[in-house]
Amino acid sequence: MKIAQISPLYEAVPPRLYGGTERVVAHLADALVEAGHEVTLFAAAEARTLASLVPVRERAIRLDPAPLKSDLAAHLSMLHEVRRRADRFDVLHFHVDLLHCPFFEDVAGRTLTTLHGRLDMSDLADAYRCWPGYPLVSISDHQRIPLLQAHWVGTVHHGLSPRLYPFTPQPRGRMDGGYLAFLGRISPEKGLDRAIAIARRAGWPLKIAAKVDAVDNEYFRAVIEPLLDDPLVEYIGEIGDGDKGGFLGGATALLFPIDWPEPFGLVMIEAMACGTPVIGWRRGAVPEVLDDGVTGRIVDSTEEAAAAVAQVARLDRRAIRDTFERRFSAAVMADGYLQLYRRLIERPAPDPVIQACLP
Repeated sequence: MKIAQISPLYEAVPPRLYGGTERVVAHLADALVEAGHEVTLFAAAEARTLASLVPVRERAIRLDPAPLKSDLAAHLSMLHEVRRRADRFDVLHFHVDLLHCPFFEDVAGRTLTTLHGRLDMSDLADAYRCWPGYPLVSISDHQRIPLLQAHWVGTVHHGLSPRLYPFTPQPRGRMDGGYLAFLGRISPEKGLDRAIAIARRAGWPLKIAAKVDAVDNEYFRAVIEPLLDDPLVEYIGEIGDGDKGGFLGGATALLFPIDWPEPFGLVMIEAMACGTPVIGWRRGAVPEVLDDGVTGRIVDSTEEAAAAVAQVARLDRRAIRDTFERRFSAAVMADGYLQLYRRLIERPAPDPVIQACLP
């Protein structure tokens, strides 16, 4: 099968540091190549991939030192190149939300669009009514709730290559330098303030490996920075793939105390790949990803989360790793998408519809 993967350009594929969507695209493209398919990746030139790369920008946008950048121009240029080559592929798999929708309506039946973000924002429902011909994929069933009427054709959970995440059978105990971990992005919805409160209540050290986006600088200075002045709390900063295995594998548990409808939560399966249990808030896709009592605990309060630390420390870390391999490996993800690709190819494409979507 000839498959095009069209990635966002905000991060490298895979990201050098923080990044979710581009990391998923990287693992998916490699797994599809390993399954014997002909894969072409449209991404920034610094991508590391087994696929054939079409470089559409020299550097990924976020870490590009150029002072002025246009993400819209970069993505439109990429879509122009995809459009120019579209007839070479059996399937065009987009990961750029709905940016491509005005340009590929005549071939929408052989496209697949994975939506990676939250869908409860104003204007989205009207926009997806404009382009009903595009088959959409959710990354969790919960993600669909704000747009149940959209043209969903499947849910495919994220997956990662097990090779990148070494299994750690036994973390250190609290008296031997053990710690709880927080990994990701510092913003109000990610709940770092909750994580710090949980660690304090449980009496465990907390290590924080996270980035701060410019939009969250004020939140970091006003809310989080004062909480870092605590002997139990260590702020490491942003880390990349090379450091994640040691950071997550060495932790007794990952804290995931989100305060928003998380569409998936990639860091949860990164921890599971290392054998590390997750203590997650009952929000968004958390109950869909975690097996309560097997790969972690699902909680509703700081008190429950603090009590769960001792509980998850007794969980079988080999069973956690086995669950990751069974449910969330890159090969499992690729197989899920291949089933959808085959359905697109085998089903005759409907005539394109230009939908009147505005009042």
